[in-house]
Amino acid sequence: MIRLRGSGRLSVIGTIIVALMLMAVPLPDGIDAFRPDWVTLTLIYWAMIMPRTWSVGSAWIVGIVLDVAQGTILGQHALALSVVVFVTVKFHLLMRVFPMQQLAATVFALLALYQFLLFWINGVAGVDAPAIAYWAPVLSGTLLWPAVSVFLRSVSSRVQLR
Repeated sequence: MIRLRGSGRLSVIGTIIVALMLMAVPLPDGIDAFRPDWVTLTLIYWAMIMPRTWSVGSAWIVGIVLDVAQGTILGQHALALSVVVFVTVKFHLLMRVFPMQQLAATVFALLALYQFLLFWINGVAGVDAPAIAYWAPVLSGTLLWPAVSVFLRSVSSRVQLR
């Protein structure tokens, strides 16, 4: 079992806080739809690398924080992030050995699942949004996944494991 020391937990929490901050940064209207789901990408990475430490419970908490920060339906992002992290934890051993192209395709599927759950919840609640608001983050997140994983790998290499 992998256990993090105090500084390791702070490093992971720091990356999640940075991801939350990147979701709150205002962007121009033309490119705002293409904002990647930074929080989802970060949680996918940590759930894949450390599934016993960063799992569904932490995804639920981060999702509630994201719901409050974005002013969406309470529990919407929490549910979607929990489902995505559950699938990631379930298949984390397979995902670790995937080559980068196959892992990017898997991340595409996970981001599409995340956006589908948000679309479904918004549909039930009667919230209308254009299709680009759901598909653009999937495409941009998939394209940025290699850079995000390299950055988070450099952070995880600094985390002391015992």
